[in-house]
Amino acid sequence: MGSSNGKWWYCLDVLWSLNCFHPFLFHSPHTELCSGIKAAKQSKQLGSTIITKSQAPQRHNSPPLPVSPRSPVASSASLSPPPPPPPGRVRVPASSGPRRPTAPPSPRAPLPDSVAAMQKDTSSGDVSPSHVARVRHRRRPNEITTDGNRANGPALLVSDQNKYKSMLIRTYSTLWMMGGFVFVIYMGHLYVWAMVVVIQIFMATELFNLLRKSSEEKQLPGFRLLNWHFFFTAMLFTYGRFLSRELVNTVSSDHLLYKLVSGLIKYQMFICYFLYTAGFVWFILTLKKKTYNYQFKQYAWTHMILLTVFAQSSFTVANIFEGMFWFLLPASLIVINDIAAYLFGFFLGRTPLIKLSPKKTWEGFIGASVTTIISAFLLANVMGRFPCLTCPRKDLSTGWLHCDPAPMFKPEHYILGDWVPQWFPWKEVFLLPVQWHALALGLFASIIAPFGGFFASGFKRAFKIKDFGDSIPGHGGITDRMDCQMVMAVFAYIYHQSFISPHNFSVDAILDQIIRNLTYEEQKSLYQQLGDIIHARQFM
Repeated sequence: MGSSNGKWWYCLDVLWSLNCFHPFLFHSPHTELCSGIKAAKQSKQLGSTIITKSQAPQRHNSPPLPVSPRSPVASSASLSPPPPPPPGRVRVPASSGPRRPTAPPSPRAPLPDSVAAMQKDTSSGDVSPSHVARVRHRRRPNEITTDGNRANGPALLVSDQNKYKSMLIRTYSTLWMMGGFVFVIYMGHLYVWAMVVVIQIFMATELFNLLRKSSEEKQLPGFRLLNWHFFFTAMLFTYGRFLSRELVNTVSSDHLLYKLVSGLIKYQMFICYFLYTAGFVWFILTLKKKTYNYQFKQYAWTHMILLTVFAQSSFTVANIFEGMFWFLLPASLIVINDIAAYLFGFFLGRTPLIKLSPKKTWEGFIGASVTTIISAFLLANVMGRFPCLTCPRKDLSTGWLHCDPAPMFKPEHYILGDWVPQWFPWKEVFLLPVQWHALALGLFASIIAPFGGFFASGFKRAFKIKDFGDSIPGHGGITDRMDCQMVMAVFAYIYHQSFISPHNFSVDAILDQIIRNLTYEEQKSLYQQLGDIIHARQFM
């Protein structure tokens, strides 16, 4: 009897696990209880799918047992579900694998109305696969809806809600910078050179910090000093080439100092190469096993800074001593172009210009180009009339310069004639020849130089930073203001050497070669020989 009862309960357990109870065979007052248990199981499964799709248990329904068509089971399919099995005898289905014993369910907080409605819908067993897929879908953090983008608004400056506050801060900083710039120009060439050196040091500091890691620096004491060793070696080499003549002319009155400076200039290239080689050996000796990648990245990064930043901005110093005009005019055109592009984009900008700079617009670019070209033509006429700006500096002294203006800065008379209508008040004008060259500078400053800013924008996006620094409120760092200036300085120097500077040998060029390559005794001997030749020609 006991064995037969065990087999009977075992069959009931199997039928219950396979969800194939038939209400005709097991009709009892527990039918409603069975329906509730089944609905609770389905709602529990649905709740787990709402949490996450990856963690939802996959339920595989086993196929029902075959039923004979003549049996009463097949004729009563519309009746209610059967009652549950007796407690303590429920077995785990073979298809679902072994399960761990679970604790009794703890009381839960009431579910939201939307979740309760979904549970109610799924309790009937008519949930479609597409509906379940929609319930299980959960938006990921990197997914952004179109409405969210529209809510944030475009990135153009004309649509910025805080643009007036930003404009006030930017204007305040610009006025301070312009005031300090005018004061340094008033002090003279030597102070302008010192200002450029300070700007280069700040730029190098901002760029060195981009790839610097404190965790790696602690393992490499003195490695930061190596970067500055290469920096000042490049400074000695560049300025030694540009300012050798001015330096010699400054100390020519002192015989001992003159010999020392002349020797340094003569062997300046060898000295710079020796310093660079010392830095190279220093770098090799400081290599550590776990920091090879970081050290070589810093080595390459340092050389890129010296090439793209220091070498380009050093041409600015050469322009200063060729005449303050060739430094002040290109720098002013970049400032005018920047301000004009900001104002035109501030009030009229609607069409984005380039993806690297979302706030740059075609309206600002075109308006700034026209303004810059016109300003170049007018500013050249004003600056070209001051000898202190047009005269080249031959030494490193301070003070105002006075010299005869070069042919490029002498006014020329132009008769307009039929080029202007009858009502035009001016029939003739006086223009400086340098104004036509200023148009080329203005054209470059308005069309090509802004790409230096685009390059810096892409550079910052690569490092995922907004600005190179925060030393200038409203503008960012020093590098953010000097990106276009570096490109413009190189062009101004090359343009001056190609189209303005005389190509034939001049007295200054010959003296420069004599000072560079001859010792003091050789120069004295040359002077005596020239004196004898001139004295002999007077009696011929």
